[in-house]
Amino acid sequence: MTEPDCRHAESAASTEPLIVSVSGLRGIVGSTLTPEVAARYAVAFVETLPPGPLVLGRDGRESGPMLAAGIMAAVAATGRDVIDCDVAATPTIGIAVRERAAAGGIQISASHNPARYNGLKLFAAAGRVLTAAAGREVLAGFERLSEAGASLPTAGQPGRLDSYDPTEAHVRLVEQVVDVEAIRRHRPRVWIDCGHGAGSRVALPLLARLGCEVIAEGVEPDGRFEHEPEPTAENLAGLLPRIRQAGAAIGFFQDPDADRLAIADAAGRYLGEEATLALCVEAVLATTPGPVVVNCSTSGMTAAVAERLGVACHVSAVGEAHVVDRMLASAAVIGGEGNGGVIDPRVVLVRDSAVALALVLARMCRGDSLTPVADLAAALPRFVMRKTKVPLGPAIQAAGLTAGLDRLIAAFPSARADRRDGVRLDWPGGWLLVRGSNTEPIVRIVGEQAIGPEGESAAAAGLDAAIARAATAISG
Repeated sequence: MTEPDCRHAESAASTEPLIVSVSGLRGIVGSTLTPEVAARYAVAFVETLPPGPLVLGRDGRESGPMLAAGIMAAVAATGRDVIDCDVAATPTIGIAVRERAAAGGIQISASHNPARYNGLKLFAAAGRVLTAAAGREVLAGFERLSEAGASLPTAGQPGRLDSYDPTEAHVRLVEQVVDVEAIRRHRPRVWIDCGHGAGSRVALPLLARLGCEVIAEGVEPDGRFEHEPEPTAENLAGLLPRIRQAGAAIGFFQDPDADRLAIADAAGRYLGEEATLALCVEAVLATTPGPVVVNCSTSGMTAAVAERLGVACHVSAVGEAHVVDRMLASAAVIGGEGNGGVIDPRVVLVRDSAVALALVLARMCRGDSLTPVADLAAALPRFVMRKTKVPLGPAIQAAGLTAGLDRLIAAFPSARADRRDGVRLDWPGGWLLVRGSNTEPIVRIVGEQAIGPEGESAAAAGLDAAIARAATAISG
């Protein structure tokens, strides 16, 4: 496989590589990722920036302070000022970059990866993640600074270190895009798992300002995860019953850096991350009609909601930067990814669990009485979704995926093929996305089929058959 925007740097200490891409860096702390590696990557980034300070934040993992200290020292040594936001959600860092007119920002986070990982995510001066073109410049600089004998640049006068808490700015921006009084009038009881990440920093003050009664767990941002941090149904099974036991109207789950949100109903039934974006799009379009953007692996629920409300739904390649690029090009009023990542440009051009939970609550509180989130989810268009992966043998890895993707298209002659990101095949009521992984020698297959008059079982059977045919075609 060729991955032009992602490089794997092997370490003798680990068989798992350091993943260096145009959007950031990720590795195992103490093995492939050390303070020295983080410092080189940060300096490579700031060398591409215009004059101005750098904003720095972290998601609460135990390794965060160590990496932050190395980054601050190296960046300050270049003569650039550093604004330390300490523990903050990833979208909050995007807001901080904008609020402080910074040249850029770095969030120390491995997102939903297990505790042994950490990483760096990069922000441009607009408070959004880097474009692919800007990321390639950083990647080239990092490779240059990683060469034997290379040293980090220093200036005669080191930059200054400052601290800033951007929480209030984030809360204020979210308040401005929802009907705060309606939420306060209903005073919903909310159960939330902040996952021992940075989400509690913004979610708890926001929920308090919205007048909610809150039962919160995992609020200490110490990175001591009580479950695998990705907010999937499997990982959250032990927590779901607590929502009903607490008598809450809704349950929210944040990932460690709080850019994704999953939802469960009052009975503790997992509604998932795909429903998050669809519900938020419905909430925004009710008051602010306009184009919507999703990536090509997002559930058709969101596109169906947009069609029902008479607005265009544009599709981008997978990746937050691609979604934001398309949102700006189409003047979208909302966008996001089906992993629970909602992007509201009125707040910040970053996936944001805080605006997502506020929009869902506003949708529940729109009428004279509180509408159960289960009813809202039941009214969404119904689809069956499947996700799987196919391991690639050495021969396919060496030759690349081109031949396999060609066989895939030939195996579905009546489907419409789109090659902007792997191959996406569309047919009436359904689709498959097949794309190589950036991090493993596998192909990921995501598929969906609308539930028709024949029922869910028939839709699932048809989708499973399509996925099996796709896997066979890829494997040769």
